[in-house]
Amino acid sequence: MRERLRHNRGTIRQYGADHLAYALLDTTVDHYFAVMEDLGDQLEELEDQLLEKPELNVLQSIQQVRREVLSIRQVAWPLREVVNHLYREASPLVAQETRLYLRDIYDHLVQMIDNVEIFREIVVGLLDLHLFNLNTRMNEVMKVLTIFTSVFIPLTFIVGVYGMNFHHMPELDVPWAYPALWAVMIAIGVGMVLFFRRKKWI
Repeated sequence: MRERLRHNRGTIRQYGADHLAYALLDTTVDHYFAVMEDLGDQLEELEDQLLEKPELNVLQSIQQVRREVLSIRQVAWPLREVVNHLYREASPLVAQETRLYLRDIYDHLVQMIDNVEIFREIVVGLLDLHLFNLNTRMNEVMKVLTIFTSVFIPLTFIVGVYGMNFHHMPELDVPWAYPALWAVMIAIGVGMVLFFRRKKWI
């Protein structure tokens, strides 16, 4: 705007202060749209990252975008009310032609606020998706631990029984008892793994 005024480009110098105010507001709102476009690209990248390769540090990026969206919303709402007041309220300081231009800015602000609300919903969806990924990862870890526990519980029982210090255990005097016990334990472990696979638990 300063460059346009210094070099007398455009029609700003041909009109009054109301037109200058319109030009400043219009430039400001146009730059808001550039910021909104950048935020939209960031949201798309975050969504792709969550779907393809979710990482724990993505939460910080989502929160950063969320704060930026809220900042734009806090600026856009009062600015919309100001432009609406200038457009609707008749004033000798604002020419009729300028009021038509202000109407155009008001429409842009309404569109921008709608986009901000959409971005807020997208951010909420990304947060939900991030929590879903965390829960899924936790469920996978718990499933693996549960499978290991289920396999080793009967083996621990057998080892516990034969680890007791009794002198009259019949299997102690049998030469093939030790390899037979190993065979039974391996068969139990393999059988449980095959059973889990058949049930599609692993």
